[in-house]
Amino acid sequence: MKRYPHAHATHPDWRTGLSLALAQLDGLLQQDLHAGVPTLGFVYLTDHYAAHADEILAGLQAYAPDVSWVGSVGIGVMGSGVEYFDEPALSLMLTDLPRHSHAVFSGVQPLPPGFAAHSALVHADGAAPDLQELLAELAGRTASGYLFGGLAASRTRAVQLADQVLEGGLSGVAFDASVALVSRVTQGCQPVGPARRITGVERNVIATLDGEPALDCLLRDLQLDPDNPRQALPRLQATLVGLSDAAVAPIARHGQFGADTLVRHLIGIDPHERGIAVAEQPEAGMQLAFCARHAEAARRDLVRICAEIREELEPEAWPAAPAVAASAFHRDGPDGAMPAAPAIKGAIYVSCSGRGGPYFGAPSAELQLVRHALGEVPLIGFFAGGEIARHHLYSYTGVLTVFSGP
Repeated sequence: MKRYPHAHATHPDWRTGLSLALAQLDGLLQQDLHAGVPTLGFVYLTDHYAAHADEILAGLQAYAPDVSWVGSVGIGVMGSGVEYFDEPALSLMLTDLPRHSHAVFSGVQPLPPGFAAHSALVHADGAAPDLQELLAELAGRTASGYLFGGLAASRTRAVQLADQVLEGGLSGVAFDASVALVSRVTQGCQPVGPARRITGVERNVIATLDGEPALDCLLRDLQLDPDNPRQALPRLQATLVGLSDAAVAPIARHGQFGADTLVRHLIGIDPHERGIAVAEQPEAGMQLAFCARHAEAARRDLVRICAEIREELEPEAWPAAPAVAASAFHRDGPDGAMPAAPAIKGAIYVSCSGRGGPYFGAPSAELQLVRHALGEVPLIGFFAGGEIARHHLYSYTGVLTVFSGP
């Protein structure tokens, strides 16, 4: 199984949608003369199908009885070059990873004793108590400290799948060191001011930045009248903050946020005390930069991480990632896509639900950009309520992970 078979389908009736997707898998498996025995499957479904998650999982288990299935629900799901946003759909991928190389886990199915986890795909409920602490604890149980995945996003049942249908907590699949994967985070926001150091904070209220009132810094960076902050509310409501640890530069060399920056909402201002409130509890010494969502910056950064992945997998075949421009990805492949890197067997992409739909300018534009930059590779994923990378919980980002091998 040099390339992982994958399928995606949409239909108002979940039964028909599942049948269409399984028929696609059948066709691909029959074409692959060197197909291995499937052992692990990924499944993502939109919340239109969430009420039927148990029946869908039962159908998958009947189709492939010896396969472990993991996945989640999202506002949208994706396949190679296409997204199904806010419509009934599902996306599937099969792998032939050795059975000893991975282990499914959940709140009712802990990792088996002695399994040497190196990394893990994680799905979670955003309402789970102490979620950040749970992620940090799970990351600490892996050799690399690397998690990737996202939060279930649903207007109905926020389900996860891990050999059974679950709600709440964490679930997913851990991989040992033999499973080769490369993962990158792409940011969707751009700084609108310099990086500043938090010098005064209590819980989620930041009093001072670089020793100055935080609200004054905010209004200065946004070039707003400091004497009328309430008149600037529409602009303030569109402003977010990028937070990073004291030792990490929040703004990378290419003028966008680095992967260690966490974007959080600005949730209030205090005109009297000149403070600001954010949807996080930062610590004194952390760095902060005000930012805004920016579609063009998101497009550039998505191309950048695809270039970095290709360069890591094929260092002699492609130019170094920082030197690759977006225009370089429109050659030699179908519809302008680059030829796929031979080392890539499949990919999982988790994008924020706030990036899906029209944010990139057209239906499926985000997934078309990945396809053009990464090549025609098997890819599935979902639009999440938050994205997971390492032990962090992100917003307005995308987490792209590729499985590689001979």
